[in-house]
Amino acid sequence: MIEYTTLRVERPKPQIAVAYLDRPDRLNAITFRMFDEFAALQTEIESDPDTRVLILTGSGRGFCAGLDLDQAATLPAMSAAEMLTAQESWARSVSGFQRMTTPVIAAVNGPAAGAGLSLALAADIRIASAAAKFNAAFVRIGLSGGDLGTSWALPRLLGLGRATEILLTGRFVDASEALRIGLVTDVCEPDDLLDRALEIAERIRGNSPVGMALTKQVIQTNVDASSLEAALSIENRNQVLATRTADMREALAAFREKRTPRFAGE
Repeated sequence: MIEYTTLRVERPKPQIAVAYLDRPDRLNAITFRMFDEFAALQTEIESDPDTRVLILTGSGRGFCAGLDLDQAATLPAMSAAEMLTAQESWARSVSGFQRMTTPVIAAVNGPAAGAGLSLALAADIRIASAAAKFNAAFVRIGLSGGDLGTSWALPRLLGLGRATEILLTGRFVDASEALRIGLVTDVCEPDDLLDRALEIAERIRGNSPVGMALTKQVIQTNVDASSLEAALSIENRNQVLATRTADMREALAAFREKRTPRFAGE
């Protein structure tokens, strides 16, 4: 097990990991070290065949307040080359959650600002506490509203017009609006958030790991498919691959025998 200093990882249910951003005194603002630990977490989860779902949430009353302002203050002192190298590394560490084969759920328990918004967008599913709110805080500190994947993900979720307005203004989107516009799929009371996330995670882990990985892949590929034919070719490929797995044979046998399948990820 990896020893984290900015994250806390728990396993409250079999095959489900919950990773808490663990700087509650700073509303879980991201440090350069936390970016590194995001990448380490992804490696740990992906290399563990017994972990089928990852939940991301925050300790305390915030999800993630974005980049820690003390660290943001050091950015202008970097050379352009240093900043580009760092920026590319940070972008990889956040977008890495989307690239994982393991499904990722963001349980947004409070403010998700700037890089916190980016982190939520990198998850496959977002649910929110009624106390959650979202904003592209980058524009509030003199940066572009497109950072760590926001300019790619937000228009695909909300449409170009709505995403543009949110990214240009940096205004807050509260939980009820987030649900209405499709930024999140569910809103619940703060005390119920983790239970709701675990409920969704348990439904996902009941499916075959290979099937879930292929589903993530086909969604992410076909959202930008150039044509129906291109999309169908990926779907057809994936279905052929899935029929070669032991897990599909197990799923069919379990369905016929009216029992819970025992998936091996093979």
